[in-house]
Amino acid sequence: MSSSKAFVGARIFDGAAWHDGKALVTGDGHVADIVDRVSVPADAEIIDAEGLLIAPGFIDLQVNGGGGVMFNNEPDVEGIARICSAHAQFGTTALMVTLITDRPDITAKAAEAGIAAYEAGVPGFLGLHFEGPHLSVARKGTHDPALIRKMETADLAVLTGCKTKLPFVLTTIAPENVTEAQVTALHKAGIVVSLGHTDVGLGVATAYAVAGASMVTHLFNAMSPLGHREPGLVGAALSNGKLDCGLIADGFHVDPAAIGIALRAKNNPGRIFLVTDAMSTIGTDDDGFELNGRRVYRNGGRLTLADGTLAGADIDMLSCIRFMHEKLDTPLEEALRMASAYPAEAVGASGKGKLLPGFDADFVMLTPDLQMHSTWIGAEKIHDATRSGA
Repeated sequence: MSSSKAFVGARIFDGAAWHDGKALVTGDGHVADIVDRVSVPADAEIIDAEGLLIAPGFIDLQVNGGGGVMFNNEPDVEGIARICSAHAQFGTTALMVTLITDRPDITAKAAEAGIAAYEAGVPGFLGLHFEGPHLSVARKGTHDPALIRKMETADLAVLTGCKTKLPFVLTTIAPENVTEAQVTALHKAGIVVSLGHTDVGLGVATAYAVAGASMVTHLFNAMSPLGHREPGLVGAALSNGKLDCGLIADGFHVDPAAIGIALRAKNNPGRIFLVTDAMSTIGTDDDGFELNGRRVYRNGGRLTLADGTLAGADIDMLSCIRFMHEKLDTPLEEALRMASAYPAEAVGASGKGKLLPGFDADFVMLTPDLQMHSTWIGAEKIHDATRSGA
């Protein structure tokens, strides 16, 4: 039986342009080409996608949980698989499972779980994101201040050791607790270093970018703001073309006006890309969860600690795309790129984020009004909203 498939009848977005009246042809889990219907291979399995939109699968670089699982609470392969499955319901085909600041033993377990998940081929698992514990207490957000600390040799060894067995490792650090030399060592090991949860100014942020940092974690949140005399990390993120920036587009973390200003101000080639910063509530009816011994409450689309501090986000990637397109009038093509091509480029995931020949056949099928239809990884359907009622 041929492994070739042809998806016909849909309007196809390849990451750069739309294709109408064409067919997406895949083979062995990769994109073969986008061709005229008459050029579809004779032995290809025909998949009817009449009236739908096909776009590259979403890539989320900051996912703390989903499907009732917080990675901090269940740092194992099963937990990773449940998180990936929950987000696949909303079009995410690759994600970095994120560990929030925790004890060294939990960090070690998370690293082991990520390696095991990669070896097991868990669908949708891209790699690990260690958000802390080397952050600034002054900009801790929901991170437990009792667990925040300086990076030591042993911490560096855990991260670099993890990268020898995983294709993608990302860590969010604050210059207050990590040296420039350590950032350089992480960068040389192939780890993506992101600045976040920090109060440093433009000068220090720029120096750390020179040292090897290439990203900024959830722009505007938990960082020194843009000032007219001290531009802060926000100023560095927008003015430095070498920095990519994650953004939570849920209407709570960042005002739409600020998002619009950032999009207009961002210097390229660095891009602003979407992240969910999602917690365990995604794909569930749960009213909250526990994190580091504290209760997080879910109410009206927000997740907060008892004191009202935002504790991650209660949003999926498709909803972020809708928010950008509907609330900010972002062209749909650009909103889709912010959830696929741009995050792929930010971590160097070549072969993902676009539907070009040779790329992974990871894509989402949507209705014209941007509702879920189905999610495909390696040209295999892993979620069907028409059957699940999602």
